[in-house]
Amino acid sequence: MTYWCERAWLPDGIASGVRIDVSDGRIASVTAGAPRTGTVLSGLTLPGFANGHSHAFHRALRGRTHHERGTFWTWRERMYSLAARLDPDTYYRLARGVYAEMVLGGYTSVGEFHYLHHAPGGKPYADPNAMGEALRQAAADAGIRLTLLDTCYLAGGIGVEPDEVQRRFSDGSASAWAQRVDDLKESDLFRVGAAIHSVRAVPADQLSLVDSSRVVHIHLSEQRAENEQCLSAYGRTPTELLDDRGVLTDRLVAVHATHLTTSDIDRLSGARACFCPTTERDLGDGIGPARALRDAGVRLSIGSDSNAVIDAFEETRALELDDRLASEERGRFTAEELLEAGTDHAAVGWPEVGRLEAGAGADLVTVGLDSVRTAGIEPSGVLFAAGAADVRHVVVAGREVVREGGHLLIDRPETLLAKEIEALWQS
Repeated sequence: MTYWCERAWLPDGIASGVRIDVSDGRIASVTAGAPRTGTVLSGLTLPGFANGHSHAFHRALRGRTHHERGTFWTWRERMYSLAARLDPDTYYRLARGVYAEMVLGGYTSVGEFHYLHHAPGGKPYADPNAMGEALRQAAADAGIRLTLLDTCYLAGGIGVEPDEVQRRFSDGSASAWAQRVDDLKESDLFRVGAAIHSVRAVPADQLSLVDSSRVVHIHLSEQRAENEQCLSAYGRTPTELLDDRGVLTDRLVAVHATHLTTSDIDRLSGARACFCPTTERDLGDGIGPARALRDAGVRLSIGSDSNAVIDAFEETRALELDDRLASEERGRFTAEELLEAGTDHAAVGWPEVGRLEAGAGADLVTVGLDSVRTAGIEPSGVLFAAGAADVRHVVVAGREVVREGGHLLIDRPETLLAKEIEALWQS
């Protein structure tokens, strides 16, 4: 398969007339200044974006909680109410629409932070991985790479037993969690990672039992209350606790990393941090130290988290714009640094994806440069000007999934989402 890009953002900059030859889901060759041939992609073609942190089922809360006063903790009660309504069939249908929306918005891989494991009350389904398999099928049908970040979630808080809703999240112990995860089998567009929900949800003596041979994600210092509880219980910040328990490695991805000390930032050097700006704004979490982390050697990535917004461009530029608010300075990140963060598929276990070069996975996102948002811009400014609505074409592993802004595998995903979400809230 051959794609000809009017413009393409290559590792050494933006080039014109770029021919990309694809074989077996990989880029075979890239040639700039080539004559027009093959499938023409008009606009600017970028590597596919990576959604490093998603809770697909939270999408059903969009537009239903944003007007409410309160805190993260009051919002969580609404989220738990939703979680209690889902089974493998409804989870599949909801996630299929959510993943389709992600591809339409420029994402070609997603890390699903998955803790909705069992039936209400905690009883395993006949297939203990039925909920994870529902997500696998949903992603396959939507045409997106999926890393199932299967999440160890054992407690309702530090020293607190899981409540009625949380019991369906728990396997009872980290060893039982690991046995269930070992039954998940990877395939071409499906990989398995691991996650520790938080230092609140996994006791300190079980943190190190979570398989560190995989990429490991954790909600880290998202809330000040989390830090206070951890300090009270262990005399350590969450980051210090992870370090003490041997969990803080170069395979760790700290999600949110909002309320960190200077020492925490230094300890995270060599690891990754995944920022989820639209959710962090929606929940009033605060602004994390993105530039300070990057300067300390922490690799940055982005995620849509609660899916209150699904827009790869919005999440990516927010690294710069939110850091401007916190620092009262402009120019906190270069365009190249932002693109690197937005396309960090290694954060979810796809290190071969995220570059338009020979040997890389053939994930392409083409953005129109002729909409009312992008008309007249310098192509290098696309991360600040474009939005999900400007995505024209998406190719995942060499397969065209979006053409002229329409999803080729799922007809009218917005209709499916509306129907499924309304049915969930009426149940």
